[in-house]
Amino acid sequence: MSPTVESQIEKRIELAAPIARVWEAITDSRQFGEWFQVKMDGPFVAGKPVGGQITFPGYEHLRMDIVVQTIQPTSYFSYTWHPYAIDPKVDYSQETPTLVEFRLTAIPKGTLLVLTESGFDKLPPERYADVFRMNTRGWEQQLESIEAYVSKK
Repeated sequence: MSPTVESQIEKRIELAAPIARVWEAITDSRQFGEWFQVKMDGPFVAGKPVGGQITFPGYEHLRMDIVVQTIQPTSYFSYTWHPYAIDPKVDYSQETPTLVEFRLTAIPKGTLLVLTESGFDKLPPERYADVFRMNTRGWEQQLESIEAYVSKK
């Protein structure tokens, strides 16, 4: 790994919602799909793959496929995926997937959510810069989305 290659993205947000509400929004696949903008095909089950049709404008022709790794109520949820897999002509299955982790901690105002995506250093060099840039921006948007989602219910 080159010294200039970052291997992970980490974002933090304080949500004015109880930890149980944030946990439900992240781990219930239907609710996850509402704020993440993907219509998931089934529930999140540790060790199992699940996918869904992306509903984000401009990306509706794509599917999102993940493998749920760990579910530790109400503090930790993780999955692996092939990030920014947007070219239908490319077989991303040969790439090492990245790991997305959601860590929840109760704080006086609600919930601290720490989102980490790691493993970017394992991506093909020709994809690294675009994927890292797009996912950094994407996670900023997604944290705004979950904030809006958990504050309305």
